[in-house]
Amino acid sequence: MRLAVIIPAYRVAKHIADVVAGIPPFVASIVVVDDASPDDIPGALRQVRDPRVRIVRHEKNRGVGGAVMTGYDEAVRLGCDVMIKVDGDGQMDPGRIPALIAPIAAGRADYAKGNRFLHAAELQQMPGLRRFGNTVLTFLAKSASGYWSIYDPTNGYTAIHAQVWRQLRRDRIDSRYFFETSLLIELGCLRAVVEDVAIPARYADEASSLSILRTAFEFPWKLFAGFLRRLRTVYFLYDFTPVSLFLLTGPLLVAFSVFFGGIHWWRSFRTGIPATTGTVMLAVVTLILGVQLVLQALALDMQSAPKVPLQSAPAPLPEPPGERASQERD
Repeated sequence: MRLAVIIPAYRVAKHIADVVAGIPPFVASIVVVDDASPDDIPGALRQVRDPRVRIVRHEKNRGVGGAVMTGYDEAVRLGCDVMIKVDGDGQMDPGRIPALIAPIAAGRADYAKGNRFLHAAELQQMPGLRRFGNTVLTFLAKSASGYWSIYDPTNGYTAIHAQVWRQLRRDRIDSRYFFETSLLIELGCLRAVVEDVAIPARYADEASSLSILRTAFEFPWKLFAGFLRRLRTVYFLYDFTPVSLFLLTGPLLVAFSVFFGGIHWWRSFRTGIPATTGTVMLAVVTLILGVQLVLQALALDMQSAPKVPLQSAPAPLPEPPGERASQERD
């Protein structure tokens, strides 16, 4: 398999030479995407003198997701089979690449991602606020993507098969800090196989530019929208299963119970006349049944993780060429 490492570069001139120097020799191409960085990324890479390095520059900053997607497209153009995303700040150990790509190379997964949560010692090195945020986002991302057995969904140390990348809807993948999670949601809509790989992170003097307030206010809404899109795609567009039926009837029964019970409760409150036993029972029974159907749909969704990889599927037709980024290659 021909491998490519994609490095989104923004304000990482201090670290990127060491990162590139640590890329194992079996990697065929190293695509560094200079995302309109104000520091001198090409200058920092001149000391490396690695013929595998290709620098692609954005004239305008597109965010980490936009930079990675540009790198993926360049790697596909170079004929690579697997693309590994490595940050340019030194957090990710390039020596872990063989472990990361093993599920894809074995043909049992389409997408592999690092999991920092399996290493308690290294996890203690994660800043406390970041650790708490990751814990909350993990549950929300699981429900949105459908990969309930996956942990640490915001981990950026990932590998994807080029065949699967060609099949994804690019317009639905976020170009900023929601990139990893939105990509996971789109993989869930595509029913790709995703596997966790235990890989500890390295925290040194790098500075995260991710705003905590932005994460707290923007991510939940994006996750909810992705959750609804996945349910619509998987259970109503691609197929109709018992989960589809439960998702239709459960919320309707809960809504009826709340509406019906609320009207009669308000009427009893205004008039002082208690509602009849039958009225109360109808509201309670429909509420219980609706909640049970929703919980059953959730349980079945947890059990329906995709098992058959897409990487062996026939290659899709190429997409029409869109507006390409202005690029400067060394």
